[in-house]
Amino acid sequence: MQSGGLDGRIPVFVFPQSLTFYVDDSNTHRQILTLYNPYDFHISYNVLCNNPVCYDVESSSGVLYAKCSVGIIVKRSNLSLNEARERDCLRIVIYEEGTKHIIGKKDIFTTLQAGSPSPESGSDIGKFESVRGRVRSGSGDPQESQSSNRLEQQPFIPTHAHPGPSLLLVSGAVVCLAGLLMPTLGEDEPTMVPPYLHLSSNIKIVLAYTLGLLTYAILKPI
Repeated sequence: MQSGGLDGRIPVFVFPQSLTFYVDDSNTHRQILTLYNPYDFHISYNVLCNNPVCYDVESSSGVLYAKCSVGIIVKRSNLSLNEARERDCLRIVIYEEGTKHIIGKKDIFTTLQAGSPSPESGSDIGKFESVRGRVRSGSGDPQESQSSNRLEQQPFIPTHAHPGPSLLLVSGAVVCLAGLLMPTLGEDEPTMVPPYLHLSSNIKIVLAYTLGLLTYAILKPI
């Protein structure tokens, strides 16, 4: 579905809102930003950075399908505290699909720490440049390279389990079944059921028809 022309800015949904890399913790050197597209149309996106030489980014650009999310892997390639800035910024820019028309952007601030995080202070972010994609080592097979650049997108709207039959439908079916088991009005056979609970044949026909409809509604395939 096309967006039909977007003139204003729309929110960019990404998590987390910031990244902190620690020199002594290798588990933090590679982190994931999840970009969400809750809209009914596809969007294009691009990841920019004010300090691109310090980062390798997988899936730094591409098309994100409607109602899907994609994981953007960010790796800190330069772990030198002497060369690190106080704060870097990754900027995620989204475009109307098939155009260069910017419809939204989001800044993700990153820091490099040796120990505990220090309070962030404002700094001039400076000029943004394109972030280079991660270079894969291997056979250099074009098919392998093409496969590595494909986005692993997942629908992020939870699929709810189909609810069971309505209590109202089940109750109605039980009432109809009980009515069909009642004695028929005009029968001479002795019964312990009070006379006011005896039902005519016409009423039982209606109950049988209604029971059939309710049974179909309860047992119909999902």
